[in-house]
Amino acid sequence: MTCVELEREIAKIVMAMMTRNIQIGHDLISHLNSQLSTEAAAGVIIICIERVLWFDPSSVIWTIDYLLPVGIRQEIQKTFLVHFYKHLIFQGFLPGKDFSIDANSHLLLNSQAKSAIFSNSKLENNTKSA
Repeated sequence: MTCVELEREIAKIVMAMMTRNIQIGHDLISHLNSQLSTEAAAGVIIICIERVLWFDPSSVIWTIDYLLPVGIRQEIQKTFLVHFYKHLIFQGFLPGKDFSIDANSHLLLNSQAKSAIFSNSKLENNTKSA
């Protein structure tokens, strides 16, 4: 897939997200999955979500609830968990002491790690304390 083709696919998926069209969205994401690995498709979906977030945040919630297949949703979660894990280690936090990931892939944080990740964020109440 060329850069131009990829950009066209992103634009189509963004439009499906913003119009909340389940059938077109499922078809576009299925096509994307047939062209790319699940990891690469999840990366493309992250780009789409980021673009939609600027214009219609409620469509992002709808997309997560109704449009994303389980495999892509799990890959996105894995990507973000790895990012947070690396970020916390870089800041000097210790895995298993200051933070961990439970069997359900939930990020568990002590109060200091939570502050480091979510300072000035409204997302702070959606995580579990370690």
